[in-house]
Amino acid sequence: MNINNGSLGSIEQIRGKYLGKQENKNQDAAALKGNSFRDVLLSQAQKDEGTLKFSKHANERLASRNINLSNEQMLRLSEGTDRARQKGIKESLIVVDELAFIVNVKNNTVVTAVGDSEDKIFTNIDGAVIS
Repeated sequence: MNINNGSLGSIEQIRGKYLGKQENKNQDAAALKGNSFRDVLLSQAQKDEGTLKFSKHANERLASRNINLSNEQMLRLSEGTDRARQKGIKESLIVVDELAFIVNVKNNTVVTAVGDSEDKIFTNIDGAVIS
């Protein structure tokens, strides 16, 4: 019976491989220490806070209605969303110039956009901001 056929090493070799793997695991754990799921989630939320997002539907409406927002209009839309949040509004109509936006305030997301040539009927909102 040949025990040393090349697949088994000495105890020192095996111990070295095992300890090397353990050290790598300990280094990985140390790198992740303090970065709990909650920490990562809060960090991402802070990055996204204040950043207004547009839903796929809103982007389609902007494109199909040839609505292009200037930087100044985007700023006013964002400020209007902040004002709605301060008042406790959840779904807000925000008017910027001749444009109207429905914004889910909690998620900081523009749900849809309407220009000056369409019907202006808005439902399922609990507040409006003219910005």
